[in-house]
Amino acid sequence: MQPEIATSISDFSEREWNRLVGDRYPFLKHQFLHASEVCGSAIEATGWTPRHVGLRDKSGKLQAAMPLYEKSHSWGEFVFDWSWAQAYEQAGIEYYPKLVSAVPFTPAPSPRLLASDDALFPELISAALKLAADEGHSSLHVLFPDESELEHLQDGGLQLRKDCQFHWHNQNYRCFDEFLATFSSVKRKKARRDRRRVSEQGITFRRFKGHETDTAIWRDVYELISITFLRRGSMPYFSFEFFLEISERLPDNILIVLAEKDRAPVAAAVFYDTEDALYGRYWGADARYNALHFETCYYQGIDYCIEHKRKRFEPGTQGEHKISRGFVPVTTWSAHWLAHPEFFSAVERYLEAEARHVDRYVDALSSRIPYKKGSGNEPDL
Repeated sequence: MQPEIATSISDFSEREWNRLVGDRYPFLKHQFLHASEVCGSAIEATGWTPRHVGLRDKSGKLQAAMPLYEKSHSWGEFVFDWSWAQAYEQAGIEYYPKLVSAVPFTPAPSPRLLASDDALFPELISAALKLAADEGHSSLHVLFPDESELEHLQDGGLQLRKDCQFHWHNQNYRCFDEFLATFSSVKRKKARRDRRRVSEQGITFRRFKGHETDTAIWRDVYELISITFLRRGSMPYFSFEFFLEISERLPDNILIVLAEKDRAPVAAAVFYDTEDALYGRYWGADARYNALHFETCYYQGIDYCIEHKRKRFEPGTQGEHKISRGFVPVTTWSAHWLAHPEFFSAVERYLEAEARHVDRYVDALSSRIPYKKGSGNEPDL
């Protein structure tokens, strides 16, 4: 295999890249990564310099690839290594630039080793490590890989880091009420109260798939998302043009839930939709409304999954408040290699201690899930 380091996803054709990705993960597709680059979100100026790895056979056919970026900071990764960077700084060693295999601003577990044959995984990992060594990067980080890749990453010399998210699983529910029937009485009343409070404010909802949107709808949605980001002191990671681009290029994978009051948009959530799963990604509102975030981002998504028979709903990172709405803890992973041996050894010890803390944290959270015993919704960790 001949390694190839691409400075743009456009260095690979859409057809050859997507042949390795398949249809399960729209945010791994060439169209998504291309939009993130050409619309100014994942580029050198934002600290996300594309350095994608490819492996071609003797005929020039792409047989394996890895989405990879040179990072000059740690923003937008959702796996926090600020303390590592600080330790490097205190030791007088440069932590940035580093290499990160991830989907920009998208903390959803999915493959990072894209290959026509799993036997190519070691060669793909070696190519990324060689790039890090040749160009003097401090480290290589593989964020939110698929669990099937963990053993290969360990064998390649990376250390695993354990964390958790909160996901919803469809037990073949026929309607939302059937889903709520699996809750304890107290939790069921709380969920119904959430939904009632939204309707009592005169708020209604409309859904749009990508092919049903237009510039005006996206302008409303982007303004709402921007308002929410600005409250936190930043602009959205993705540009307005990015959303227009993916809506056009991946229309079947885009879902918008728009909340309206007196026929005016007041909140919106953007999801990625597949035949298997729904992924919650972006949310915004023009003001604070009672329980509206829970309804727009969680209950509307669950409604959609039940109606369209999606097996799983991943609403994003963090948020213990998701547990009482029917989401359960699931394990997520990342993998890390540091060039500096003393720091790598220290990080290994840290990760072992951190994993034990995560296990205790998940055990504590599992006792708070709203489901009745024997409902089939116990965490599987």
